[in-house]
Amino acid sequence: PLLAVGGTRDPFAEDTVVLWRGWGGPARLLLGPWGHTLTAETRPGTPGRVDLGALCARWARAALDGELGPGRRGVIGLAESGRWHHLTDTPTRPEGPEVAGCVWQFGAANGLRLLAGAEFTADPDRPVRSDDLTVPRGAPVDRCLLATPPLPRPLDLAGPAEARLTVVADTPRADWAVRVVALDPAGRADPLAFGIVRRDAPPGIPHPVTVPLGTLGRTLAAGTRLRVEIAGHHFPAHARNPHTGEDPVTATRLAASRRTVRSEGSALHLPVAGRPRPVDPVPETCR
Repeated sequence: PLLAVGGTRDPFAEDTVVLWRGWGGPARLLLGPWGHTLTAETRPGTPGRVDLGALCARWARAALDGELGPGRRGVIGLAESGRWHHLTDTPTRPEGPEVAGCVWQFGAANGLRLLAGAEFTADPDRPVRSDDLTVPRGAPVDRCLLATPPLPRPLDLAGPAEARLTVVADTPRADWAVRVVALDPAGRADPLAFGIVRRDAPPGIPHPVTVPLGTLGRTLAAGTRLRVEIAGHHFPAHARNPHTGEDPVTATRLAASRRTVRSEGSALHLPVAGRPRPVDPVPETCR
């Protein structure tokens, strides 16, 4: 039996989820609204707080007594609200007409509106930075930038997210970095999701790219807007792609890459938790 414990704000959260999904025996996943230190930095009374020591001991007793059911069970905590939901691989669509399911189409009236950069330049000499959420104005345009209208009501996100893009690059090897930021009604930016993939494709030919964005556990307040940035770099968290085919770590020659992101066939897929009743993480993990 396996008990995998992680935090949705931990850079290694997806490793925890992958381990849980690939385990051959009874497996339980507890993914809380924490960082790499798990609950070490949470205070009593914090939404989503769990006594991990007591939970692990209870799980171990159930495992040793043969009381754990077969298969996989997972629960995920939603930061801000403190609620817990079952974790599934399939996002659900919320009821009601206010939100168009869990898919935000690029260019749609109720989806993601293009603000700038349908065509942009990914220049490794001037990479988009991973440690700065500020979006520069003016030329040169270094990323595709989109945003949603304000959410009409709170939204619970629980599960895997991804961006599906139709893109063009003028270099045979290109990185596609997608960053999703939540903007509260006051305009403050909070990172929500990130993913990066490297693809080889014929230069100048449109092709699809899917960018996994990790497993989300968040409650977004009414009035929140989502900002999506698509770039060719995410530095210094990821080594710059030199666009020459050389190893990014040892390359000495850098080249700029012209990019295009097409609205047709491009969308942001988010895992809306829907209306199921929240669950208690302790008994769900230990049965």
